[in-house]
Amino acid sequence: MGFSAGVPLLMTISILQAWMKESGIDLSTIGLFGLVGIPYSLKFLWAPFLDRFSLPFLGRRRGWLLVSQILIIVTILGISYIDITSQLTGLVMLCLGLTFLSATQDILIDAYRRENVSEKHLPLASSLYIIGYRVAMAVVGSVGFILSDSISFNLVYLCLSGLMVVGIITTLISDEGDFIIKSRESIIEPFIDYFRKNKALIILAFIFIYKIGDMLAFFMSVPYYLDLEYTKSQIGYMKFIGTWMTLLGSFVGGILLVKYNNIMKGLFYFGILQMVSTFGYVILSWVEPNLILLCSVGSFESFCSGLGTAVFISYIALLTNIKFTGTQYALLSSFVSIPRTIFTSQTGFLVESIGWEYFFIFCTLIALPGLILIQYLAKDSK
Repeated sequence: MGFSAGVPLLMTISILQAWMKESGIDLSTIGLFGLVGIPYSLKFLWAPFLDRFSLPFLGRRRGWLLVSQILIIVTILGISYIDITSQLTGLVMLCLGLTFLSATQDILIDAYRRENVSEKHLPLASSLYIIGYRVAMAVVGSVGFILSDSISFNLVYLCLSGLMVVGIITTLISDEGDFIIKSRESIIEPFIDYFRKNKALIILAFIFIYKIGDMLAFFMSVPYYLDLEYTKSQIGYMKFIGTWMTLLGSFVGGILLVKYNNIMKGLFYFGILQMVSTFGYVILSWVEPNLILLCSVGSFESFCSGLGTAVFISYIALLTNIKFTGTQYALLSSFVSIPRTIFTSQTGFLVESIGWEYFFIFCTLIALPGLILIQYLAKDSK
C-alpha cells in the first residue's frame, strides 16, 4: 500500500517540474504549480464521508481504495495526452484531480494501517509503509528521469501509470477489520475528540512546521539540479541511490523507535539530522557539477529524511483515536501538507529574489522552531 501511495506524488512535483522546465516555462509558474497539491491540505473535509460510508464490496476501506486507485490510473493517462505548451489549464485540472484522488487514497491507507496494527508495532509498520512509499518514488523518479532522456514526457507518464496495478493487486488480496460508527460521530465527534487533547493547537503548530524546511528544499531540488547543469539521467541515478538510503533510514528509524520507545527524543535528534542534511544543497552550489558529490549529498539527505519521516508519521498515528482514524489522521496530516502546497507555490518567486544559495540556507534555518516546540511538548510526555 505504501508503494501505491508513493506513485502519484512525483507526477505533480519533480517529474512535472522537469517537463515544464524543459518546455521553457519559467520558475515562477513552476512554483505556482505547487498549488495543485491543495487537496492534500484539505483532505480532512471529505475524510468523515469515507469514515462513515462503505461501498457494497471489499469493506469500508478497501472498497473506496480500489475505486480511487482505478481513477488515479485514468487521470495519469489523461495527463499523458496533454500538450504542456498550449494546454496548461487542462494540465492544472488533471493535476488537481490526481492530487484529490491521491489524497483520498492516503486517507484510506493511513486509516487501514492504524486500525490493523497494534500501537507497539506501529513505528515498524510506519517504517515499512515509508519503504514502500519511497520505493515507488524511486521507480517514478529515477526511471521517469532516465526515460525522459530517450522518450517524450507524455510517453513517460503513459508508462508510469501502469505502476498503480501494484496497489490494485495489494488492495484485492488484503484483509481488514471493519469499524462501524454512528453518523453524528463520523462528522463531528472526531474533531471534538482531538481538540479535547492537552495542547492540541500547539501540537498542530508543531506538525505544521516540523518538516517545512525539508519539504521546501525537496520541492525545488530538480530545477536547482538542472540549473547546476546536471543531466536528467544523473538526477535519476542520484534519486535511485537516494531512495535506497531513505529506505535504510526508515528501517533504522523504525527499529530504534521500537527498541527505545521514545518518540519525542526521536523527533528531536532526527530533526537535527534533517536540518543538517538540508545544508547539503548549499554545498552543491559551491563547486562544479560532480556526480559523486551530488549522490553523496542526496544520499545523506535521503537517509535523514527517512529517519525523520518514520518517527513523524508514528507520532501522528499515535495522536489519533482508533475510532476516528480516517478523519483525525487526515486532519493532522493535512497540516503536514500545507507547507508543501501553499508555501511551495511561492518558492519560485523566492529563488528569483534571493538566489539558490540563500534559499537553501533559509530552508535549513526554518527547521529550528520545530526543534524548540519538541522540547516544549516533551515535558507532557514524561
